[in-house]
Amino acid sequence: MELELQALVTLAKEIAQYNIPDGSRKINGKYIQSHLHSRLEAMHVKLKEQIKDVDAAQSKEVSLFWYGMAESVHVMGTFDGWSQGEQLSPEYDGSFTKFTTTLMLRPGRYEIKFLVDGEWQLSPEYPTVGKELTENNLLIVE
Repeated sequence: MELELQALVTLAKEIAQYNIPDGSRKINGKYIQSHLHSRLEAMHVKLKEQIKDVDAAQSKEVSLFWYGMAESVHVMGTFDGWSQGEQLSPEYDGSFTKFTTTLMLRPGRYEIKFLVDGEWQLSPEYPTVGKELTENNLLIVE
């Protein structure tokens, strides 16, 4: 779509090369074409900005992990309204276990907490926000 719009801008520039003041609104084919050129150019700039915004808001793969001995580890958080969470898969390494999962998240700040064998736990691997009962780990997706 951006290429099509750029082609229209180029065409309008070609038509507007008849020394007619930019932005003129007189009812005359050449004047209207000059106005068309300036409007298309403004649309092109705005569209490029919006494409950047959309690209920045797309979901990204985010790996989460928990270290320690446990039977099961889930991560819960604001990424799904604290509703279902995501189970982490264990990777055994002799003395400890690393639990991992991958989430698809949009850029932003998320509060998370780990449910380890049925008990809420904070991970020392992530920063924290809040106090006491409302203390959670903070996950920032850029």
